[in-house]
Amino acid sequence: DSDYENEAYSCELVISKTYKTRRRSINMSSQGSGSCERLQRALLECHRRIPAGPGRDSGCRHLNQALANCLVLVCCPDESEAVRSLCSSAGTALKRSQCQQAKLSLSTCLSSHQQ
Repeated sequence: DSDYENEAYSCELVISKTYKTRRRSINMSSQGSGSCERLQRALLECHRRIPAGPGRDSGCRHLNQALANCLVLVCCPDESEAVRSLCSSAGTALKRSQCQQAKLSLSTCLSSHQQ
């Protein structure tokens, strides 16, 4: 039986220090997140196939990371886009400062969704 079945939650419970979603299911349909739903199904399948432990952690890591990124984008789209665009390369001192500000804004947005 999967760790994720039979419970639903939104952005508030998605954002965690590790982005791991134990004993929860992600219901993002109300937020128009088809790609996150596909990633969730893929991660569920990965957890069904691989027993708990280091093998699962390693084998499902890319899906866990992709789902976390997707959910952060759904929860804080403007802030995520700002970080992506402003922090993609080193740039000038001004761009680095703008990148730091964008990261702070994203952090604030994510914190506002924590329970």
